[in-house]
Amino acid sequence: MDSSLQQKKPPYLMIAILFVGAFVSFLNNSLLNVALPSIMVDLKIDDYSTVQWLSTGYMLVSGILIPASAFLLTRFSNRSLFITSMAIFTAGTALAAFAPNFGTLLAGRMIQAAGSSVMGPLLMNIMLISFSREKRGAAMGIFGLVMITAPAIGPTLSGYIVEYYDWRLLFEMILPLAVISLLLAVWKLKNVMNQNKNATLDYISIVLSTIGFGGLLYGFSSASSDGWTDPIVLTTLIAGALALAAFIIRQLKMEEPLLDLRVYKYPMFALGSVIAIVNAVAMFSGMILTPAYVQNVRGISPLDSGLMMLPGAIIMGIMSPITGRLFDKFGPRVLAVIGLAITGLSTYMLAHLQLDSTHTYIILVYTLRMFGMSMVMMPIMTNGLNQLPTRLNPHGTAVNNTAQQVSGSIGTAILVTIMNTVTKNNAESMMAGVDPATITQSSAALITQKALLEGIQYSFYVTLVINIIALILAFFVKRADTSESAVKELEKQSNATTKPATN
Repeated sequence: MDSSLQQKKPPYLMIAILFVGAFVSFLNNSLLNVALPSIMVDLKIDDYSTVQWLSTGYMLVSGILIPASAFLLTRFSNRSLFITSMAIFTAGTALAAFAPNFGTLLAGRMIQAAGSSVMGPLLMNIMLISFSREKRGAAMGIFGLVMITAPAIGPTLSGYIVEYYDWRLLFEMILPLAVISLLLAVWKLKNVMNQNKNATLDYISIVLSTIGFGGLLYGFSSASSDGWTDPIVLTTLIAGALALAAFIIRQLKMEEPLLDLRVYKYPMFALGSVIAIVNAVAMFSGMILTPAYVQNVRGISPLDSGLMMLPGAIIMGIMSPITGRLFDKFGPRVLAVIGLAITGLSTYMLAHLQLDSTHTYIILVYTLRMFGMSMVMMPIMTNGLNQLPTRLNPHGTAVNNTAQQVSGSIGTAILVTIMNTVTKNNAESMMAGVDPATITQSSAALITQKALLEGIQYSFYVTLVINIIALILAFFVKRADTSESAVKELEKQSNATTKPATN
């Protein structure tokens, strides 16, 4: 992209259209989790592991397709890419909304995922080329409002709809928004990104990426329920790891890779990516462990537990654009250090949850944790992307999205496994010290509650250790030089090592 284009007025109408599309796709990502039990009853599904595919399958398709988004953004115009993606997403939403059986519903979810997988990278790249580097913080803060808030409010909204309405409304309310976004795109969307029409797709990389990321995502997501010794889990993990290693080696040797991992040669991008990965693990773990405590230890309904998480989601949404402006003024390090320190403190407080912790305590601590995280993710990612030459923007955003998707899945699976293992061991230990003849149903339930509480506490301590690692790394973050001379030199060096793109 010609740097002169960044001096023009940003295409706010086009960005707004993209925001609507990205919002519904991000919201859809977490909307169905709470509704799975209702879907089981309505569609007469006996096995929870079967209905879980509505979430697992969506995640798998997204994880497989996101790495290819760099090629798609390079090869096709942003207008045609968005219209195609939104049309696919809309078709999947309609199919799911009126699905007569589980197979059709699952197909609709898979089609939704195929359409939405490119939304995040596409919007982020439009933001990167529409705003000069020194003003990207505020712009990316608005993007964070969509990326973070939409999936965060998903469970609360889903819990309310499932409790008072039919689960199909989850798709029916998204459908008109998707149609509106599609029609606006056809009417008003313009092309602002350069294309390389000579770019070719490396099919071997696609196969390796599919097996690698797909195997890891499936293996880790299944491990928490099926166990780490399950033959299918082990097979998919090993196959995924081997394919991913082959994929990485191939990308580093190719002149035009599917996913250019040379972005990690830029130190602030590499450091920011590692911190973002760690932060993703901490964020996803909190979204799993806190509801597990609220619902399974305290016996609070899914709707009420979702409402307890809502203030945290709202705070994250409010803080995202504010954090963006603070990033433009003060840089990433101070925000990351303060944010990770707050996240660490609140994680420590969550590790001290008790059987009688008040609702107010739970809400305040969880909200404080989300406040801390809101100061980390977008500033760190934006700073890393600021150090990349323009031609690597699609690859940088694809790498970030893929890394967070995979790390979130892996981190959640590991922490849930730790929670289950500690819970099982503690329950057995407590039961061993009690005379079986004296055990009542209520005393057995209390033992189960205490064992699960200790498992959750232990998992939060592990999360705290991960958080401390990220906090230490944050002290080494430096602000990327966005001065005009530095950007010109960066682009000059980049153009010297690559062939120019053709329009």
